[in-house]
Amino acid sequence: MSKEWNIGDSALSSRLFLGTAAYPSLDMLQKSIDASKPGLVTVSLRRENAAGSGQGFWNIIKQFNIPILPNTAGCYSAKEAVTTAEMAREIFDTNRIKLEVIGDDYTLQPDPYGLLDATEQLIAKGFEVYPYMTDDLVLAQRLVDLGCNILMPWGAPIGSGRGLNNIYALKQLRTRFPDKILVVDAGLGAPSHAAAAMEIGYDACLLNTAVAKAGNPALMAKGFAKAIDAGRAAYLAGIITAQDQATPSTPLLDKPFWHQEKKA
Repeated sequence: MSKEWNIGDSALSSRLFLGTAAYPSLDMLQKSIDASKPGLVTVSLRRENAAGSGQGFWNIIKQFNIPILPNTAGCYSAKEAVTTAEMAREIFDTNRIKLEVIGDDYTLQPDPYGLLDATEQLIAKGFEVYPYMTDDLVLAQRLVDLGCNILMPWGAPIGSGRGLNNIYALKQLRTRFPDKILVVDAGLGAPSHAAAAMEIGYDACLLNTAVAKAGNPALMAKGFAKAIDAGRAAYLAGIITAQDQATPSTPLLDKPFWHQEKKA
């Protein structure tokens, strides 16, 4: 099974997208990226500094030569998100942007109205928008209608570690948008959560807190990378349908030879 796949105009080597915030040290960030070898790394302009105290951070990101997905984390309005995206394009020389427009402080749930507004503006400006969204089917359709080829529904609130709160809604999105790239973004806590997302046909998983806050971030990052590969393999192989009754794995063709009656 080849790991290489295409998203937009980039060929990626992994279906793991890894965030770069909140690690206990730059050394641990470096080890986590090296252990998991993600296809993309995400970076927030509002939380990292491209110079001065942040130079060590940028040196680590550059050394791996992994495609960067800038994001608009921390933006609470379409105007703020669009401005941040334009700054990111100048710094990173990429039209790719993970679009976040937060609508609630407690759950960090995205604002669907602000998200649609910002998406429309950014696509008109030539951006390839990766929208962080809820698992709402109607919102997904509106984003696709605006020109999004990638959708990034949450599994659960950011940093919660709850996994896939609404597996039904996520399956519906996969069924309704078979030709779009779907990435579970936010809320994953364990590698098994990522494997479950891949098993239902999602194309990738984006995570940050589950790795950065783990007891051993590098080991957890490696675990997630393996789980994503395993989930993808299971999806491609075809998972058996669950049923209520048992089915013997070894068909009973006859009695064992030592139980057969001797013929006269």
